[in-house]
Amino acid sequence: MDGPVSLVQLIISIVLFFVMFFGIGFLLNMLLRMTWLMAVVYPIVVVFIVDDVSFLDYIFKPGTAFPALLDKLQALQVVDISILTGGFAGAIVAGIVMIFLRKNGYRMF
Repeated sequence: MDGPVSLVQLIISIVLFFVMFFGIGFLLNMLLRMTWLMAVVYPIVVVFIVDDVSFLDYIFKPGTAFPALLDKLQALQVVDISILTGGFAGAIVAGIVMIFLRKNGYRMF
């Protein structure tokens, strides 16, 4: 992110990412019956959010794509990391909620 971020923006962003990835994870868990799918896919989503390199470059030009990704990941600020961590927490909580619901007898589709 460029420029300063206020505390209100940080809190809203963390909550937004948490709710967004909780919802996506919950829906994927409900439809595909794969509890931890979103938690496994989340690092790939983070790569798409952080990096500017095309997905095909990771296959055809890995010598330049992966170092560029590493540079981008190392350049992340604490604010960015906390927002992305909020999204990962949402994906994890979606899996935990789904396990809890299935344990209590709820069946989804």
